[in-house]
Amino acid sequence: MTPSIDVSRIDPILQKYTNQAGALIPVLQEVQAVYGYLPEDALKRVGQTLHVPMSRIYGVVTFYAQFYLTPRGQHTIKCCQGTACHVRGGKGVLEALERELKVAPGQTTGDLKFSLETVACVGTCFLAPVMMIGEDYYGKLTPNTAVK
Repeated sequence: MTPSIDVSRIDPILQKYTNQAGALIPVLQEVQAVYGYLPEDALKRVGQTLHVPMSRIYGVVTFYAQFYLTPRGQHTIKCCQGTACHVRGGKGVLEALERELKVAPGQTTGDLKFSLETVACVGTCFLAPVMMIGEDYYGKLTPNTAVK
């Protein structure tokens, strides 16, 4: 069951883009910034305001990895699984995070504190294996140091 939301919170966004179907992606980005994800009721309001069918909205939302249809954690952990991280133990780091958080990649903890994601590369291969929490990088990890 989805939590109820106050859809009026996005009215100022929608007023800027009324009848501008070409503005769908910027609108979705701004709506997600309000809620932290894209609630169904908000998507319906976007569709009505921009005159865009829900099928097109869901097509865009599910195509781009930046959009989330479920509530996200307060902190997002991105565990690198790129080549350098893989050969230096990235899989073990990911498995330790999964055990500690009791979630798989793409999931959020029940208390909405953490979302766990895997990424192909974070661009800091010299620190491999690496994870990010928010915008902060943590490198030269082991399964033990990753969960601290």
